[in-house]
Amino acid sequence: MHTVMEKQTTIKDKIQLCGKGLHTGHNVRVTLLPATTDCGVVFRRVDIEGTPEIPALVTYVGDTSRGTTLHKNGVRIATIEHLLSALTGLNVDNVIVELDGDEVPILDGSPRFWVEEIKKVGIIEQEAERKYYTLKETICYRDTDNNIEIIGVPADDFKVQTFINYNTKVLGEQIANYSEADDYEKELSRCRTFVFLHEIEYLQKLNLIKGGDVDNALIFVNKELNQEDLNRLAGLFNKDITKIEVKEGILNNVQKHYENEPARHKLLDFIGDLSLIGGRIKGHFYASCPGHKSNVEFAKLVKNHIDMSDNSKIPTYDPNQKPVYDINQIKGLLPHRYPFLMIDKIVEVGEDYIIGIKNVTGNEAYFQGHFPDQPVMPGVLQIEAMAQTGGVLVLKDVPDPENYSTYFAKIDDVKFRGKVVPGDTLIIKLKVTEPLRRTFVKMDGEIYVGNTMVSSASMMAQVIKNKNN
Repeated sequence: MHTVMEKQTTIKDKIQLCGKGLHTGHNVRVTLLPATTDCGVVFRRVDIEGTPEIPALVTYVGDTSRGTTLHKNGVRIATIEHLLSALTGLNVDNVIVELDGDEVPILDGSPRFWVEEIKKVGIIEQEAERKYYTLKETICYRDTDNNIEIIGVPADDFKVQTFINYNTKVLGEQIANYSEADDYEKELSRCRTFVFLHEIEYLQKLNLIKGGDVDNALIFVNKELNQEDLNRLAGLFNKDITKIEVKEGILNNVQKHYENEPARHKLLDFIGDLSLIGGRIKGHFYASCPGHKSNVEFAKLVKNHIDMSDNSKIPTYDPNQKPVYDINQIKGLLPHRYPFLMIDKIVEVGEDYIIGIKNVTGNEAYFQGHFPDQPVMPGVLQIEAMAQTGGVLVLKDVPDPENYSTYFAKIDDVKFRGKVVPGDTLIIKLKVTEPLRRTFVKMDGEIYVGNTMVSSASMMAQVIKNKNN
């Protein structure tokens, strides 16, 4: 991560907009609130008990069908890309986004109204410096079946070029360019989403675009319309048939703001989706026929690259350091014993994180049957080591920890990135993502061998009092 001497920002005052969701058709009120430094963009569902929050991170993207949707613990927030694009384009780092529904309103199909309202209330600098990620190598995503390619190249500034070609005369080939020196409001904010007429009925069959209208999208028509077509469209959009027109291949005589407005819209979508890496980035990006699915998959590659190359996130271990908890103290907090006690000591404890150590030796009982000729530590035991380390974090402040146990309630996003073999020392880091509520706590876990992450997972644990107490 490279730090540029710029300050983080947030909005000066709250912003509120109401509108209809493109796919759900639900009327939703959205309120943008100023946020503290390093908060990032966090969505909050105020219509659900407990007002659950979802950070705008690629980790939580659960759907990319005609938009980008966040999912976490059964809660969803759809069509977030235009708002994220506007915040990024106006250099707003930290904001809380409250919604009383499950989809950000489509408005006119562009980020224009978000931009206007943000500029109306103003943007303020904060004390903390803004941090930029930098690409250290070229990153490529390809989907050859759909002729999609996205490339990110290391650079000292931010630039994006998009190219689209859907093999239709009505749209043709288009290119759009944008750099950090350009005016987002002028160049991109008015560019509306677009769709081909033949896609609309298909999308409706998928139970999508319930809030779609000729007023919030450019609808390209690549065939002659007969009377039957016009009748069907009148019913589809609840319009008087005499008011349905096609001019220059666009339904209802909607004027394009730019000849390459569709390519510009794909570009602003890319900016919004790429922001899901969780911060600003320096690099030059080239996207051919991108969509939300490809944008998100590319963002995952970028995020993984950042995580693997950001040494500041890697926990360190000094064997000369006196442990916070030695093996005997750990036994006082956890019920596990040989051969299932998977941590040897705790070397660091913070307010919301903990770092534990596990020394892997060839004498481990599981190596007798798990690839005995090529010993590899089972992935499930790595996850168990994370859970036990997290258990120490949860139980350390309980007055009588011997009377409580922690149990898995849920495990998500498990990744195994490398082998763990005899002789390795595991550095196990757990960070609380949602503090203990009732009996549940949520944590993210990572295991490193040296500077290399070998596994990671998100987990929810339940703290239960032992029945015999």
